[in-house]
Amino acid sequence: MDELIRSLEAQDNPNIPELEPGDNVRVHLRIVEGDRERIQVFPGTVIALSGGGNNASFTVRRTASHGIGVERTFLLRSPRIERVEVVRKAHARRAKLYYLRNRTGRRAQLKEKRQ
Repeated sequence: MDELIRSLEAQDNPNIPELEPGDNVRVHLRIVEGDRERIQVFPGTVIALSGGGNNASFTVRRTASHGIGVERTFLLRSPRIERVEVVRKAHARRAKLYYLRNRTGRRAQLKEKRQ
């Protein structure tokens, strides 16, 4: 039975590095419009990692124009993700950073993690 389940799982996307909550990332996503295809970049902060296996996903939050927060959830094993760049690692003491939804401006920034 285990072989059957493993055979149905999607392959890992090699273009997605190890992510942690608090990371500033740029997600390059393949968008199909009619017969054309383009790459759209979604920059933001990883606020949640959830699930495992085929259902594993991560949520990225960014502030759009006029201070409006936009969140988008991506599947970790999705073939539509071209690549994910980790711009900056931040220090987070929680697994889910949902408290950032209530904060704006400087208060919504996390301290950078020192190597």
